[in-house]
Amino acid sequence: MKHDSDQWISISDLMSGLMLVFLFVSIGYMIEVESEREKMQSIALAYKQSKIDLNQALHDEFDRDLASWNAEILENNSFRFKDPEVLFEVGKSDLKDKFKIILANFFPRYIKILSDVRFKNDIEEIRIEGHTSSNWISAVGIQEKYIHNAKLSQDRAFYVLNYSLNLPTVKDQSDWLMKLLRANGVSFANPVFVNGVENVELSRRVEFRVITKVEQKIMAILEAVEK
Repeated sequence: MKHDSDQWISISDLMSGLMLVFLFVSIGYMIEVESEREKMQSIALAYKQSKIDLNQALHDEFDRDLASWNAEILENNSFRFKDPEVLFEVGKSDLKDKFKIILANFFPRYIKILSDVRFKNDIEEIRIEGHTSSNWISAVGIQEKYIHNAKLSQDRAFYVLNYSLNLPTVKDQSDWLMKLLRANGVSFANPVFVNGVENVELSRRVEFRVITKVEQKIMAILEAVEK
C-alpha cells in the first residue's frame, strides 16, 4: 500500500509540475502578445501623428496656391489636381503647358516636405495616380471603356512622373526619388460622385499619394508573434 501511495504522490507531483510549466508558458505568451500589442499601438499612434504633421506641413506650404491650381489636399494627404481643362486634352496624355508650369512650382516644394527628416524614413512609395471618368465614346460596353481608360490614365501618370522627375530643381533628389516614385493608372476605378451621380469633370484628375511603411512594420510584428 505504501508503494502504491508513493507512486500516486509521484504522479500527482508530476501533473502539478506540468500544470506549472503550462501556466508559465501561458503567462509568457500573454506577456509577449501584450508586448507586441503595445508595439503595434505605438506604431499606430506614431503613424497617426506623422499623418497629422504631414497634413499640416502640406497645408502650410500650399494653401495659398490651391485655389489658383484648382487643387485640394485630402485628409489622407493625397494632393489632388482636379481641373481637366488644365491637365490634358480630352483623350490625350500630353501635359498642357499650364499644368507643366504648375508642376514645376509644386513638385520641388512637395519633395522638400517629403524628404524632411520627420517623414522621409517612413515613406514606402510616392504614387502618382492618373484617374479618368467612365466615358469613352467609341467603346462598346463597360469593360472596353475600362481598358481604354486604364491605358490613358497610365500614360498620363507616366508623363507626369517623367516631367516631374526631370525637373532641374529636384536633380539632387533623383536617386531617392527613383526608388519611390511610381506611376499608376487607375482608370475609373475611383470616380467622384456628387449626389449619387458621377461628376465626369472631377473624376478626371491627377493625384500624388504617399504610401508609408506602417503596414510593413505591423506585419513584421504579427509574423514575429506567429513564429
